[in-house]
Amino acid sequence: MPIIPLISSDTAGPIGVKHLPRLWLKTLLSATGELPPGYKDIRPGFDFMVLEGLQLDPDTVRAYIVENKPNYLQFETWIRSREEADLSPKNIARVNAIVVSRQKAGESRERMLKELGLSADCGITDSIMMNNLDDWREIHESVID
Repeated sequence: MPIIPLISSDTAGPIGVKHLPRLWLKTLLSATGELPPGYKDIRPGFDFMVLEGLQLDPDTVRAYIVENKPNYLQFETWIRSREEADLSPKNIARVNAIVVSRQKAGESRERMLKELGLSADCGITDSIMMNNLDDWREIHESVID
């Protein structure tokens, strides 16, 4: 049975980078064949914004997770070992600000609102909240079916 990645993009691990735990979980689930259809692992969006913001190559990160299937702390240890990674407090704050300020717009927002049963004028545009609501809808559907 596929596993809904219920870690919010607002969650940070010990390094302090928001979305990184969710990115790790989605990629690990994909590597083990447990990521539900419709979810993406390390694709444009938060995943690329976070990795590129940290100066990490998305393909290299994906390969590490797929090949090694690390637990989360092992994943962060690997990131810390990468010479190219910019884990300075200033950069982490900058990356986190990008994640927190991201707004969902256009067709993606309209599609998600429709799936959630919300109207376009509901006022929700925050990408983190939209993704949380979508995950919660998915988990609800998976447990009641």
